[in-house]
Amino acid sequence: MTTALTIKALPYSPDPLALFARLRKRPGAVLLDSGRPVATGRYDILSSDPLATLEITPSGHSMFNSTQLQLPATFNDMNSNTAGCTTALQEWMLAQLPGTHEESELPFLGGLIGYWSYDLGRNNLATPSQHASATALPLARLGLYDWCITIDHERQQTWLVAPPLRQQQVTEWLTHPLVEDDEHFYLTSPFRAELSQADYTERFHAVQRYIRAGDCYQINLAQRFSASYQGDEWQAYQRLRKATPTPFSGFMAWKNQAVLSLSPERFIQCRDGLVETRPIKGTRPRGSTQEEDRALAEELLSSSKDRAENVMIVDLLRNDLGRVCTPGTIRVPQLCQLESYPNVHHLVSVVQGQLAENHSPLSLLTAASPGGSITGAPKIRAMQIIDELEPCQRSVYCGSLGYLDTRGSMDTSIAIRTMVADAGTLHVWAGGGLVADSKAKEEYAETLDKIRHLIGALE
Repeated sequence: MTTALTIKALPYSPDPLALFARLRKRPGAVLLDSGRPVATGRYDILSSDPLATLEITPSGHSMFNSTQLQLPATFNDMNSNTAGCTTALQEWMLAQLPGTHEESELPFLGGLIGYWSYDLGRNNLATPSQHASATALPLARLGLYDWCITIDHERQQTWLVAPPLRQQQVTEWLTHPLVEDDEHFYLTSPFRAELSQADYTERFHAVQRYIRAGDCYQINLAQRFSASYQGDEWQAYQRLRKATPTPFSGFMAWKNQAVLSLSPERFIQCRDGLVETRPIKGTRPRGSTQEEDRALAEELLSSSKDRAENVMIVDLLRNDLGRVCTPGTIRVPQLCQLESYPNVHHLVSVVQGQLAENHSPLSLLTAASPGGSITGAPKIRAMQIIDELEPCQRSVYCGSLGYLDTRGSMDTSIAIRTMVADAGTLHVWAGGGLVADSKAKEEYAETLDKIRHLIGALE
């Protein structure tokens, strides 16, 4: 058990990558990156050396590792990844950290940081897959962290949140000389698509048949690209981040696996019981000139097809949040607003609600996962069709990266624009929502637009 934490001011660090470089070789090092100064995020969160690590394996077993915490006997035989089991174990882990008497608006004061995969959410909804996983990554990997460094770019402040002993350790780690890596990152093969354009088009038409038959209104169909590589995944992340900084980015690496996420999309934030999700639907590439760029943005804003696609997902998410929020509190303060990133324009909406007293942020996350913006509507049938048409499971892609702190604060992304490294192979997925008036050629091109900057940064 750790002692109560304190909050100590550090010199402001405008570059989280430089600070994280001193910690990243520590066990369980993790970076949640707001993409500043280009992106609009406010906080960066860095940590390492978790008190415990929880992995949910592809077979559904819970693997709990800790030299400091003893798992209760009630969990020792846990071999199921059902929502109730994994939520109970995560709630128990959070309870091992003491509360704090510190009054702070900082988003994270100790708790869980990691990812929950798309396939964990699919399993929790009892939607089995007929395909093998594309990677050997766990269905979820979460660390229990009793300290962090938080950079507040809005106020230009940096804070070390930690118990006294941890503060001493972290201070020492930050003063160690920075050792440059000699593991230069490079691809040993180009990225290759799992589906040809003809294969994608065949699946596109299958979706259209399901829509005409009334099975669904929208399906988010994705394709996977893979390349072999050698070297340091952290170098790859730095190149990706330079090419396309986004407000919900993140990096974590362990053994021969890593997650490199450059997501522009928030999934769920919960602070003081206020719940917010920010679905993205509707995409155009950036133009090569100011005039072309402005025309593409205006085309997206005036597109009835893209607006309808976005509104469908807003309705789905209103329903998802309504299962765990107080009746009458769901509202949509922003509908189909334009947001622009280095590679694409998006339409983004905001859905909010007040978390019901009998629900926790973890039960909220479980109820809403996977996010509706990356499944389609209705959700269960959409996920069944996705599994039928996509050749492999999605792994971390379209899952969630983020944190859950001991006060109940939570913020998670939708893990799009995300690369997964596994034993010398990098995987990246790209998809888009298909509706009745979608066109195969345009939708195929959109998937390429979404990841062109990522692939180009590494090739």
